[in-house]
Amino acid sequence: MMSRKFAAFVATGVALAVVAGSLLVLALSHQRQPEPTAATTQTSTTPSPTPTETPTLNAPPSTPRRPAPNPTAEFVKGNKKVLFLSFDDGPDPAWTPQILQVLAKYGAHATFFELGQMQAAHPGLREQVLAAGNSIGSHSISHPQLTILSAAKRHHEIFDGPKSTCFRPPYGASNPKVRADIRAAGMVQVLWDVDPRDWARPGTNAIVHNILTHAHNHNIILMHDGGGNRSQTVAALDKVLPQLKAQGYSFPAMDC
Repeated sequence: MMSRKFAAFVATGVALAVVAGSLLVLALSHQRQPEPTAATTQTSTTPSPTPTETPTLNAPPSTPRRPAPNPTAEFVKGNKKVLFLSFDDGPDPAWTPQILQVLAKYGAHATFFELGQMQAAHPGLREQVLAAGNSIGSHSISHPQLTILSAAKRHHEIFDGPKSTCFRPPYGASNPKVRADIRAAGMVQVLWDVDPRDWARPGTNAIVHNILTHAHNHNIILMHDGGGNRSQTVAALDKVLPQLKAQGYSFPAMDC
């Protein structure tokens, strides 16, 4: 009898010990849980706002614009006898109108690679150039050497210059980065074949001689309507155009 009572007592003690142990484990587990923070206790159906990135000044578009086609291609089909006159560094209120008059006198057209700062300083000349049947290319904003600029400044000069599909880098200075920016801006690089050095003012006859000696079919001829006194350029143009016309040349504006 005593042995049965003792066994029952032991069993009851073991059960109580198990229950007490479980309660102790739960208590310790609860103490290890971190205290809730304000962030974890807030609930909302509105998603957290995404941080706004600071825009980069003059950043290139995420999708580059489609590059322009060859601006002379349509005019040389069938090996037509054509020359492409181009004028840099304008528009200039003294010389651009005079060049327009000489071009009109001989039924010729040209492409004017203009500077953004000159367009801004002389509003209205751009419209005169276009109204006379000519085209306009971009020659940057302020005529820097693009190959030595920082990426941001180079991008600004190319993307924010005169609106066109043609771009002529100042001094003809170009490299892969310059050409990549030109393409990304939706333009094509346009250089030249004949430089009669009118920018150096070597004399009217020297300019005429250089053009007549070196110009061949489909060539692009470089001259200037800005950047200084261009009286020699105007006079040379008046002499050279009738001679080239007599050789059968026509003078279309490039498709810019």
